[in-house]
Amino acid sequence: MNSVLLSGEEVDGQGIVILQGRRFDHLSRVLKVVPEQIIRVGIIDGGRGLGTVKEINDQQVRLKIDITDPPLPTHPVIPIIALPRPKMLRRIFRQCAEYGVEEIHLINSYRVEKSFWQTPLLHPEKIRSALLEGLERSGATHLPRVQLHQRFKPFVEDELAALRGSKPIWVAHPSGTITLPTDMTAPNLICVGPEGGFIPFEVELLVAQGAQPAHLGSRILSVDTAVACVLARNLPG
Repeated sequence: MNSVLLSGEEVDGQGIVILQGRRFDHLSRVLKVVPEQIIRVGIIDGGRGLGTVKEINDQQVRLKIDITDPPLPTHPVIPIIALPRPKMLRRIFRQCAEYGVEEIHLINSYRVEKSFWQTPLLHPEKIRSALLEGLERSGATHLPRVQLHQRFKPFVEDELAALRGSKPIWVAHPSGTITLPTDMTAPNLICVGPEGGFIPFEVELLVAQGAQPAHLGSRILSVDTAVACVLARNLPG
């Protein structure tokens, strides 16, 4: 935890917040903070700053916070990811939050097993927990929005156009004749397929909606590695 995240409702009018539970445990047992120690803090979907430990006991810690800095810049890429196997899902949520992604769309695909949609990791509280872990590691504060789309064709034909607007759409796929660009500054949609990739019909459907296939190199990457690669190519400052 490189930054303690707070909700605006936790902070009183004098800038005081009292922490218990997981965050208190980390501050007391891992960081072993003492009175007057300074730590980094952030407001979820808000600014960043510093917190001063004013009091700590065996149950809680009281901080005086001072928010002075704006949020870190968000990422220009909006990832559209075929739902990965559960063991990768939490890691992908954390990665997206660390990179500063604004929204994540999880979609179905022919090669996505139906059982993946039943994982408890898709419960809202589990998603939020994984995203917060990523924010705490990176010092960012923007909590990504996550949307689930369990039917591939209706999503592509009925929802993708509205989501796209005027934004370019890319499909990370070995059939691409160009390399995925690394100079994106405006929002772009990038589709990442499941293990084994999108089937030809799915690629054709995406292309019909204006998507352009682009490869990530000559290596075949796992889904979580591909997502990290896509985001790292256009990392904001």
